[in-house]
Amino acid sequence: MFRSDGTHFQKNYTLTTGVDLVVKTVPVLDTNDSVELFIFDSAGKELFSEMLDKLWENPNVLCLVYDVTNEQSFISCTKWLEKVRSQTSGISLPGVLVGTKTDLAGRQTVDSAQAQVWALSQGLEFFETSVKEMDNYEAPFHCLAKQFYQLYREKVDIFHTLV
Repeated sequence: MFRSDGTHFQKNYTLTTGVDLVVKTVPVLDTNDSVELFIFDSAGKELFSEMLDKLWENPNVLCLVYDVTNEQSFISCTKWLEKVRSQTSGISLPGVLVGTKTDLAGRQTVDSAQAQVWALSQGLEFFETSVKEMDNYEAPFHCLAKQFYQLYREKVDIFHTLV
């Protein structure tokens, strides 16, 4: 949905195998600027873990996604966060934790409050979304754009002090 600006919901969605690259220009809210995000949508299966090492060499922001109806997908977020942090040691990596499929409330197994507490304890912003219901699906990306923009502004400010 995000890729298509909310115009296309795939009813017969196929899971990501390997890595899918999405390039998207996202406005930075409360500014007149926008950023171009290169989003590497990677499968959450361990099978693809080694393939991601090269792609994750210099990330600027992080988006961890789990299915609110699948507790194991939430538990796996810890492993993926540890993996990316081990590759970016010494660097503060802002990001978001996103719970998807909130339209399946009757099947939800991950407690929202628990997920939010974990996200905040890891320095991540927390969102829940339903792409099917078009609920809050853009918010995580706007947050990532703002986080990236803030990193950029900090680097520009540092550069100006050197000149």
